[in-house]
Amino acid sequence: MRPTSNRRRRQQSRRGDSGGEEGGGGSERWLLTYADMITLLLALFVVLFSISAVNVSKFKTLKQTLEQAFSPHILSGGGSIIPNGGNEATKEKAAAAIEALHAEKASAAQMAAEQEQFQALKKKLDEYAKEHGFANQIETVINQRGLVIRLLTDRVLFDSGSATLKAQASPLLSEISGLVNLDRSHPISVEGNTDDVPIATSEFPSNWELSVARATGVVTFMIGHGVAAKRLEASGVAGERPIAPNTDEGGRERNRRVEIALLRGSSPEGGLPQ
Repeated sequence: MRPTSNRRRRQQSRRGDSGGEEGGGGSERWLLTYADMITLLLALFVVLFSISAVNVSKFKTLKQTLEQAFSPHILSGGGSIIPNGGNEATKEKAAAAIEALHAEKASAAQMAAEQEQFQALKKKLDEYAKEHGFANQIETVINQRGLVIRLLTDRVLFDSGSATLKAQASPLLSEISGLVNLDRSHPISVEGNTDDVPIATSEFPSNWELSVARATGVVTFMIGHGVAAKRLEASGVAGERPIAPNTDEGGRERNRRVEIALLRGSSPEGGLPQ
């Protein structure tokens, strides 16, 4: 009987120990985790508060100290930390900035006036071309270069392969010469253009010579009709600057042209830029 009672007592003892862990110490473990979490949260709030809080009195003291340090006079009758020359340099920079601003405004006003002038000349040329039956042979555009007047050479200025001005070109070129003389401050560029069909004659071995000769003929005419020679320049680019495809006769006809460009920018004497 004793061995049986001993086993019961040992089993009861083991059940009592296990029950004590589950009912006692085991049930209080969450308190440790909770306490750790609360401690960490408290530390976090303390750090955040210390970062966000600003010592206003110390900040004001620092501000006043810096203002006194960089003021014109440290003490009554004293000298400035920044030399007097620094003030002069600052004034010069300010004056230069103001002058640059005025120059920019003046340039913008000049550009606006120039644009209005080009628009007015374009309108007059378009009206003249329409009234005299040249609307399909003259094209006027305003671009980065300035006011560009494109004249088809075949029907207006020259016969095919020739650099001699037609008689019917005189009224049109006279009108253009008079209009570009309304304001004599802008330089004028006259540029001859051809299509890509090669030419080889005794007078014109290539399209380069033909395009230059045509531009020179127009310049000579304009000089004879009151346009100052110092405003003019003549150039030829052959067929290197087409404005239409050279794949058909219509495109090649548009490319055979002389362009008279009233260039942007002006000078008191109206001369070309050096």
